[in-house]
Amino acid sequence: MDHVAAEVEIVVTGPQHGVGLWMVGAFVLTFGGTRLVTRLIRAGRGPFRNVEVGGTHLHHQVYGILAMLVAGAFEFAYRPGTPGVQILAVLFGAGAALTLDEFALWLHLRDVYWAEEGRKSVDAVFLAVAVGLLLAAGFNPFSDIGPGATGRVLFAAGMLVSLALCVGAILKGKTALGVIGLLVPLVSAVACARLAKPTSPWARWRYAPGSRKAERALRRYPPDRRTRLDALKELVGGTPQH
Repeated sequence: MDHVAAEVEIVVTGPQHGVGLWMVGAFVLTFGGTRLVTRLIRAGRGPFRNVEVGGTHLHHQVYGILAMLVAGAFEFAYRPGTPGVQILAVLFGAGAALTLDEFALWLHLRDVYWAEEGRKSVDAVFLAVAVGLLLAAGFNPFSDIGPGATGRVLFAAGMLVSLALCVGAILKGKTALGVIGLLVPLVSAVACARLAKPTSPWARWRYAPGSRKAERALRRYPPDRRTRLDALKELVGGTPQH
């Protein structure tokens, strides 16, 4: 009986991957709907218009921040069960999508939604979806290795190595791979082992101008380099204004 109770407790207190899927699903649907509406507004089609309050354009990230605040406050205060936790997950996911869709605005502190800098919002959304799916699939970098001092030491050592690999990947100009590496250390390890981007801090520190590595990095990552992922981002986010 005690064994059964322990198993039930593990199921109840473990990561709620189903709730994570509700959150990621709401995130994706909200982002897709938001981009559709904003592109219709940009084209002057349909009934949608920018919202203004007292002559000030009210960006949709405002609604997103409020949604996340409400979802977080209710989750911490009440710890609801089904279906409340699913509702809060949907609210949080939708709010996160509205907020990250304007990530470039709060990064640059100006309206760059349709500018080249606005592409950072799409980058942030793609990265958030990847991390959300990994979390929903059960990847957990904070799960302890085992009980006792040895387990804690191994856990701390593993976390330090993983963090070092993530920082290394980011310094090499591979931010997305570095963040994903927090959940899947192999990803950041491969990014660390490969050539750095020529505009990255690592290249500026370690690749002397005119050196073999600097030339290889420039050939590998030319300024006009475009990938299939770039084409997908343009399809989703729209063509930026130049």
